[in-house]
Amino acid sequence: MMKPRPLRIVHVSNFSMRPKGAAYSSVSFKLSHGLVRAGHNVFNFSDRDVARASNPFGARKFGVASANNKLLDFCRDFHPDVVLLGHADVIRPPTVADLRRIVPTVRIAQWNVDPLFEDDNVRRIRGKQALVDYTFISTAGPTLSEIGAADGPAAFLPNPVDDSIERGRNFERADLPYDLFYPVGDQNLIREHVGLRTRPSEIVNRIRAKFPKLRGLFPGIGGQPHLFGTPYMDALETVALGLNLSRRNDVYLYSSDRLAHLLGNGVTVLIDRACGYHDLLSEDELVGYSSEDELMELIGAFATDPARRMRVGKQGWQAYRSMFDSRIVAEYLVGVLFQEIDPASYRWRR
Repeated sequence: MMKPRPLRIVHVSNFSMRPKGAAYSSVSFKLSHGLVRAGHNVFNFSDRDVARASNPFGARKFGVASANNKLLDFCRDFHPDVVLLGHADVIRPPTVADLRRIVPTVRIAQWNVDPLFEDDNVRRIRGKQALVDYTFISTAGPTLSEIGAADGPAAFLPNPVDDSIERGRNFERADLPYDLFYPVGDQNLIREHVGLRTRPSEIVNRIRAKFPKLRGLFPGIGGQPHLFGTPYMDALETVALGLNLSRRNDVYLYSSDRLAHLLGNGVTVLIDRACGYHDLLSEDELVGYSSEDELMELIGAFATDPARRMRVGKQGWQAYRSMFDSRIVAEYLVGVLFQEIDPASYRWRR
């Protein structure tokens, strides 16, 4: 399928202006950055902000109809080649169908980086899946295949990294303020961790008991405040090791975007091998563990050997960027959408 160059793209996602919602490090910004660097004309349509600004109460729910109409009006004028929908929950399925009527040649994709083990998230994905040309999800393997077999094709979307967002080079410093970083949204939310069902607060307590002198930064745990936006990104540049422990460890290639934040800043990352990321990165780039005892051994070893930590951090930083730079991911997304790339046979590692 031939595509015009460059593309006119409307990217509908949460480019929030709200203080807590100002996720400057989010996938929405990174994909737009990558698409622009690839030479495309990208218009960011922040569906939630438009809805809130469309009514005197500043409430999203009262501006949904207006936001949908404004998207259609803009596309009628802009005549996009591509519309990307990233967690665009304000945009209703009938609006997606109307987009095709207004711009018959448009290609439409949706992307989603939330877990597929959340039923409500799957419901939101499937609500538009039959209306879009492709669905991109930050999960691979059988779980992704099941989604793709439902109502339309689906492909893996890695969490991208971006030089303008992940700016740290922690592998260049031996004297970082913190030894270990593990931020969580809810310290009591159950995690599946090396065969254990446990809470982040309990994991951190066991780490602290094992290493009482460890300088840990654990936002959201044990009374430490949560970090958002710029304070969170600044904190990433102060840590030597990062624990990447998501809610589930048995869903192939699923991770929160914390993985990109850590590796993108040159942090040496500790990750459960069960998630499958060692199919893409080596143990010299991404440090794996298969038991909590092994995790403890690795924390102790790397925290006391800055030269080794710096070497692995640099190798992980280089490897992740070589595969998942925002421009590479954006060009992959466009290639799949226009049937120039077969995602089933695509190999990230060159």
